[in-house]
Amino acid sequence: MMKPGKNYRGVMRRDVDADEFACDEHFTFTETSKHIAQKRNPRVFSGRYITITQKDNGELSPNFKHVDMDTPDFSTERYVQAVANELLWGLLGLRGE
Repeated sequence: MMKPGKNYRGVMRRDVDADEFACDEHFTFTETSKHIAQKRNPRVFSGRYITITQKDNGELSPNFKHVDMDTPDFSTERYVQAVANELLWGLLGLRGE
Protein backbone atom coordinates (compact mmCIF):
# COMPACT_ATOMS: atom_id res chain seq x y z
CA MET A 1 0.00 0.00 0.00
CA MET A 2 1.41 3.41 -0.97
CA LYS A 3 1.77 6.03 1.76
CA PRO A 4 0.33 9.52 1.14
CA GLY A 5 2.97 12.19 0.49
CA LYS A 6 5.84 9.73 -0.06
CA ASN A 7 7.78 9.78 -3.34
CA TYR A 8 8.38 6.44 -4.98
CA ARG A 9 10.91 5.47 -7.63
CA GLY A 10 9.61 3.01 -10.18
CA VAL A 11 7.78 2.31 -13.41
CA MET A 12 4.10 2.83 -14.15
CA ARG A 13 2.63 0.66 -16.89
CA ARG A 14 -0.73 1.07 -18.59
CA ASP A 15 -2.17 -2.44 -18.73
CA VAL A 16 -4.92 -1.90 -21.32
CA ASP A 17 -4.57 -0.12 -24.66
CA ALA A 18 -7.72 1.96 -25.22
CA ASP A 19 -8.50 4.61 -27.82
CA GLU A 20 -10.71 6.70 -25.56
CA PHE A 21 -10.44 7.72 -21.96
CA ALA A 22 -12.26 5.45 -19.54
CA CYS A 23 -12.51 5.71 -15.78
CA ASP A 24 -11.79 2.02 -15.32
CA GLU A 25 -8.41 1.96 -17.05
CA HIS A 26 -5.90 -0.16 -15.19
CA PHE A 27 -2.31 0.79 -14.40
CA THR A 28 0.36 -1.21 -12.60
CA PHE A 29 3.14 0.47 -10.62
CA THR A 30 6.32 -1.47 -9.92
CA GLU A 31 8.69 0.05 -7.41
CA THR A 32 12.37 -0.26 -8.33
CA SER A 33 15.06 -0.95 -5.78
CA LYS A 34 16.41 2.02 -3.91
CA HIS A 35 19.58 3.44 -5.40
CA ILE A 36 22.39 3.49 -2.86
CA ALA A 37 24.58 6.52 -3.39
CA GLN A 38 28.22 5.68 -3.81
CA LYS A 39 31.15 8.02 -3.79
CA ARG A 40 32.45 8.12 -7.32
CA ASN A 41 35.92 9.40 -6.53
CA PRO A 42 36.89 8.71 -2.92
CA ARG A 43 39.12 11.20 -1.13
CA VAL A 44 42.47 9.58 -0.37
CA PHE A 45 44.21 12.67 1.05
CA SER A 46 42.79 15.75 2.72
CA GLY A 47 45.03 18.63 3.70
CA ARG A 48 44.40 22.24 4.62
CA TYR A 49 44.72 23.51 1.04
CA ILE A 50 44.22 20.49 -1.22
CA THR A 51 42.49 17.14 -1.41
CA ILE A 52 43.51 14.22 -3.58
CA THR A 53 40.84 11.93 -5.00
CA GLN A 54 41.27 8.61 -6.75
CA LYS A 55 39.30 7.81 -9.89
CA ASP A 56 37.93 4.38 -10.78
CA ASN A 57 40.91 3.69 -13.03
CA GLY A 58 43.37 4.44 -10.18
CA GLU A 59 44.33 7.89 -11.44
CA LEU A 60 44.97 10.48 -8.70
CA SER A 61 43.49 13.94 -9.02
CA PRO A 62 44.57 16.88 -6.81
CA ASN A 63 41.86 19.46 -6.05
CA PHE A 64 42.30 22.89 -4.49
CA LYS A 65 40.19 23.95 -1.52
CA HIS A 66 38.77 27.46 -1.31
CA VAL A 67 41.20 29.99 0.15
CA ASP A 68 40.31 33.50 1.27
CA MET A 69 43.07 35.65 -0.22
CA ASP A 70 41.57 38.92 1.02
CA THR A 71 42.73 38.50 4.60
CA PRO A 72 45.51 40.86 5.73
CA ASP A 73 47.81 38.02 6.79
CA PHE A 74 47.61 36.16 3.44
CA SER A 75 50.97 35.64 1.75
CA THR A 76 51.22 34.26 -1.77
CA GLU A 77 54.66 32.80 -1.11
CA ARG A 78 53.53 30.96 2.07
CA TYR A 79 50.41 29.68 0.30
CA VAL A 80 52.37 28.31 -2.67
CA GLN A 81 54.88 26.66 -0.33
CA ALA A 82 52.12 25.11 1.78
CA VAL A 83 50.34 23.72 -1.31
CA ALA A 84 53.62 22.30 -2.64
CA ASN A 85 54.31 20.64 0.73
CA GLU A 86 50.83 19.11 0.88
CA LEU A 87 51.19 17.75 -2.67
CA LEU A 88 54.54 16.24 -1.73
CA TRP A 89 53.25 14.69 1.52
CA GLY A 90 50.07 13.39 -0.08
CA LEU A 91 51.75 11.82 -3.10
CA LEU A 92 54.65 10.38 -1.10
CA GLY A 93 52.20 8.82 1.34
CA LEU A 94 50.02 7.38 -1.41
CA ARG A 95 52.88 6.05 -3.52
CA GLY A 96 54.74 4.66 -0.51
CA GLU A 97 58.03 6.39 -1.30
